[in-house]
Amino acid sequence: MIIKVVNPNTSQEMTALVERSAKAVAAPGTSVHAVSPAMGPESIESHYDEALSVPGLLTEIAAGEQSGVDGYVVACFGDPGLDAARELARGPVVGIAEAAMRTAAYLGRGFTVVTTLSRTRGRAWELAERYGMRGLCRGVHACDIPVLELDRVPGALDVVTNACAQAVEEDGADAVVLGCAGMTDWAAPIAAAIGVPVVDGVQSAVLTVQALVEMGLRTGKRDEFAVPPPKRYTGLLRDFGH
Repeated sequence: MIIKVVNPNTSQEMTALVERSAKAVAAPGTSVHAVSPAMGPESIESHYDEALSVPGLLTEIAAGEQSGVDGYVVACFGDPGLDAARELARGPVVGIAEAAMRTAAYLGRGFTVVTTLSRTRGRAWELAERYGMRGLCRGVHACDIPVLELDRVPGALDVVTNACAQAVEEDGADAVVLGCAGMTDWAAPIAAAIGVPVVDGVQSAVLTVQALVEMGLRTGKRDEFAVPPPKRYTGLLRDFGH
């Protein structure tokens, strides 16, 4: 089985981190490879960033289809381009926000999300609504550390840990969802510090894709998620026609 993890931003450091985390939970015989697109924003922290990350993401999905990939993970908590990726891919495509929220739903009556910048909180609420998790999502909180600073700011792990502890207390939550792929290696130390389950979306998504592929399941292609109808694209998007 081959799982391709696409980090939709262009940060190679984050992609390497995501790959290590993804490989740590892959079963024997499952090959996991993480990539960044050749084009796009270096981090995704706005609607503008998210929109401009999608062409690069779709390029990587299309390349995976040519090379025999069995399933994909979209490693950004906004789950950008998820529907479009599902149209292109034969196998399952799972976003880390959806995977993390669904995993957290198994662990208690409610979860809270701790993300990076406050401006991204609205997207997390929207996704909770879309995925049918609005009733279980008790709150969305920001640590106000930019994505690319998570591994650079001294004491960033302590800041996020404190934010998680405060969020659990304020929301009465049974679990925490980490709202950024750049926090993927922090779930275990934060859980040990605050005493509640902490869910990382990268590992949750990899295990979800792995399970779906093992069961022989893939996105339904009967209607909405069928391959897009062929048409011509122009300008910078001319290569996206098919």
